[in-house]
Amino acid sequence: MKSHQTTQTMKPATAAKKLGVYLPATPAEFQEGVVSRAELNEFQANPPQWLRELRRNGPHPRPVVAAKLGVSIAGLARGGVTEPLTTEQIETLKQECPEWLEKERATQVEVRKEAARLKQQKAERP
Repeated sequence: MKSHQTTQTMKPATAAKKLGVYLPATPAEFQEGVVSRAELNEFQANPPQWLRELRRNGPHPRPVVAAKLGVSIAGLARGGVTEPLTTEQIETLKQECPEWLEKERATQVEVRKEAARLKQQKAERP
């Protein structure tokens, strides 16, 4: 009789999200398998070459692109960015700083200020 060991596994999409990488750019064996919690921890502690390469050069998923540009995911969509971008494409956008990017960055600054104000206000309440 086999002992039932509870090993948490996750779908490749979930693991890719937790690793901050774009799933279609990962190796086939990663996309087609399941990832255990231990494997995920190992990927985070000792990333294999393909993971280091993806994190460095992309293509990056939208949450990573948004963070690198200092905008929200919705702001990316408003700016017409719906596809994953490489690090090089992100750097080009930063250099060109189109009007939509400037506007979305300003919006993010305001959103953060408001969140900080609300947090402060909540902290001051008895």
